[in-house]
Amino acid sequence: MNLLSKVNEIVEERRDSFIALSNRIWEYAETKFEEHQSAEVICKLLEQEGFRVQRNVAGIRTAFTASYGSGNPIIGLLGEFDALPGLSQREAAAYYEPIIEGGNGHGCGHNLLGVAPLAAVIAIKQIMKEQGLSGTIRYFGCPAEEGGSGKTFMVRDGAFKDVDCALTWHPASYSSVFSCSTLANYQVYFSFKGKASHASSSPHLGRSALDAVELMNVGVNYLREHIIPEARIHYAITNPGGASANVVQGEAEVQYLIRAPQINEVKAIYERVLKIAQGAALMTETEMIVTFDKGCSNFVPNHALGMVLNQHLQAVGLPAYEEAEHRFAMSMGETITKLDREAAVNEISKLTGQQPKRIVKKLGRFPFFSDVFSFVESNQLIYFSTDVGDVSWVVPTAQFFGASFVAGTQLHSWQLVSQGKTSIAHKGMLQAAKVLALAALDLLLNPDIVEQAKEELQEVTEGIYQSPIPLHIKPSAVK
Repeated sequence: MNLLSKVNEIVEERRDSFIALSNRIWEYAETKFEEHQSAEVICKLLEQEGFRVQRNVAGIRTAFTASYGSGNPIIGLLGEFDALPGLSQREAAAYYEPIIEGGNGHGCGHNLLGVAPLAAVIAIKQIMKEQGLSGTIRYFGCPAEEGGSGKTFMVRDGAFKDVDCALTWHPASYSSVFSCSTLANYQVYFSFKGKASHASSSPHLGRSALDAVELMNVGVNYLREHIIPEARIHYAITNPGGASANVVQGEAEVQYLIRAPQINEVKAIYERVLKIAQGAALMTETEMIVTFDKGCSNFVPNHALGMVLNQHLQAVGLPAYEEAEHRFAMSMGETITKLDREAAVNEISKLTGQQPKRIVKKLGRFPFFSDVFSFVESNQLIYFSTDVGDVSWVVPTAQFFGASFVAGTQLHSWQLVSQGKTSIAHKGMLQAAKVLALAALDLLLNPDIVEQAKEELQEVTEGIYQSPIPLHIKPSAVK
């Protein structure tokens, strides 16, 4: 049996239903741990397809698994479906136009990310049934990748303990196996409580919590010079204490996101940030409360699985676009800056080891890249974080980027939201589904690759993993 032809046939036969599902999730645009409609619509479809669905995984209402088959190997496909706040945008518009001012939007393409592995497991199930293949295929419904690290909680609570290998993908403006490490992180809230008073008649009686937040931020800004250059510290004032200048703010809060290549480096920086916060509280005579929200580990690439993904990514190839899609892409490309494209080229250079000039030459019929970029083993660091990292520490894991957008489209942008409900994005999603299905079938048929991937993970990590999230911390959804 020609697996590529069979997978292609199954996915294309149901392409309209997969596209419709992706569009529904795009429209729901539900943010971290609130993806109730998105999760349920996927669960119901998988139940109709004969999968055994387990909801409320790790105590998270929007986390679930769906399994088909029995025995080993157990191959997991990871799906996401959460949106981002503040990125509402009308579809297929080459200009900024929010549907709801300040509303949510799928600025990272997770409406596509979640449906591609869904289409893949449905194709795999049909082939397993027809061919009498043994083993188990399992879809993981993973909420809150954006700002919630849902997978990290799922790993901590044992959701992946019996899985042999895991595969996933991410929509992008190019296609390549993801072979780099990422940044680990902590997300922590610092709340200050002081004493409100009249800012003019009795300021001496007040103790400003907002002053504490500002002093903390100043202190952390001075810290930046004295941490490793690969680290990142971001903050957002989540509660300024009010909107009246004539009131000494009695309470205020700031959120910090601390990133570094390894979780022990994150922890060391966090401890220094904590001391600064304590100093700010001391200077302002306020009370400080620390709320640890979430964390995630760096991604551990698995080259044995990366080669499998690369083989099938090359075989499936890139989508073919029609003239109308090229016209829309050209108009969208005009909104993407030269710096955006250079950032994408530099990212591809890290993944592939190719010189940026050579990559630029592959911008075929602008604005799409003309090739799938070849896989290379890499020790490079990519400057973003993903909770797939925690999965990769306990299960051999591989992922790839799939071309779904105009070249240079940045994640977390209105341009990406706009494209996420177009035929360009849909074609990328369906190509990704085929790659995932073929790679998973390859693992089911070749258990020696699974063992090789396990040996590699053991060698790299020495079997040591410690969750970045303490056991007493619950996801923000269930606090």
